[in-house]
Amino acid sequence: MTEEIFRDDAYARTCEARVVSADEAGIELDRTVFYYNSGGQPGDTGTLTTQDGRAVEITDCRMDRASGRHLHVPAEGAPALAAGDAVTAAIDWDRRHRLMRMHTLLHLICAVVDAEITGCQIGEEKSRIDLNTEGKPDKELIQSKLDEMVARDLPTEAQWITDAELAAKPDLVKTMSVAPPTGMGKVRLMAVEGVDLQPCGGTHVARIGEIGRVRVGKIENKGKHNRRINVHLED
Repeated sequence: MTEEIFRDDAYARTCEARVVSADEAGIELDRTVFYYNSGGQPGDTGTLTTQDGRAVEITDCRMDRASGRHLHVPAEGAPALAAGDAVTAAIDWDRRHRLMRMHTLLHLICAVVDAEITGCQIGEEKSRIDLNTEGKPDKELIQSKLDEMVARDLPTEAQWITDAELAAKPDLVKTMSVAPPTGMGKVRLMAVEGVDLQPCGGTHVARIGEIGRVRVGKIENKGKHNRRINVHLED
């Protein structure tokens, strides 16, 4: 199983790794800083560079659900790698950091609007979160609350609880669309100090002040009990 360095250090930009397998589905490494597409957060992009200088552009990172392989998807025409090759894995950090800012921002919206999550999509410039609520959320109130929280620059922290502890605290689960991964004995939580706590395997900023200036965009009606809140990074 691939060692997922980003779980413990979202700020790790590079690592030394070895190719475990490489086929038409993608390249599997023994360890990686590349986040794979899950939880609404896109997979990382970047490069794998061999010791002899071959650079393999990575356009996506995915998890093969059937096999559990953590796959780095190379660009068409990229140099071929083989099992045993030593590489330096490097993510596109500017892109990843924007996605981290956005992901943490969506957690702040969960703290402002008390409703279950029905879906989300994280992007570099624009993201959205769908919430199970009947009334239309107050756009101006959400904007002011987000501005206030970002200005407080609260720290975030990854925490771990057992499957049993999560089962005993169902209120921690805020999403209706995707159940948190269980069965491994423990579940990762992401905490924003005094504001939000929920299961999440994504990458986040260390302090919410890093999010910077944000703008709440359209709030759309996507069904009887489904409201979509769009948000944008302003820098």
